[in-house]
Amino acid sequence: MTSKVALLLILASGLVGYGLSPASPSQSKPATVAPGAIGSRLPEFTAEDLHGHRISSVDLRGKVVLIDFWATWCQPCKKEMPGYQKLLDRYGSRGFSVVGFKASMMKDTEDPLKFAAGIGVHYPLVVATGDLVRKFGGIEGLPTTLLYDRRGILRVKVIGFEYTRNFEASLRRLLQP
Repeated sequence: MTSKVALLLILASGLVGYGLSPASPSQSKPATVAPGAIGSRLPEFTAEDLHGHRISSVDLRGKVVLIDFWATWCQPCKKEMPGYQKLLDRYGSRGFSVVGFKASMMKDTEDPLKFAAGIGVHYPLVVATGDLVRKFGGIEGLPTTLLYDRRGILRVKVIGFEYTRNFEASLRRLLQP
């Protein structure tokens, strides 16, 4: 009986501290943030916009960036995109950029360039390939809008319609020196 107790004590002492993290934060590894989650980084990408111009995440470094996933058949997209253009017109000179990624999960209801011109949008519009969508963590609904700070960290994510003034409040904070 005593050998069983001794064995249990040996086993129990070996489990002390099992699964605990190191006490020193400098020894712990930083947590990984899933793509598209608040705190994630702007993914690396290079694509051509609908006018044939190259756009890359490298071009956006050091800027506050609004990424908008949209579609021609999406009525809330049609309502909020002109507001993003107004924000770009107002804050572009302060280091703000907007890129629209056209979702391709359903057929367009009209030509995307005519659609954009009809609602007064002039910022770069790129077809969101499956690979590009995955880099941003996927799309759960349209519109999906992502706002990144100057370091390329996702600070605001909205799935569905949001009023421009709400984005503007967050944008002004991110543009502050």
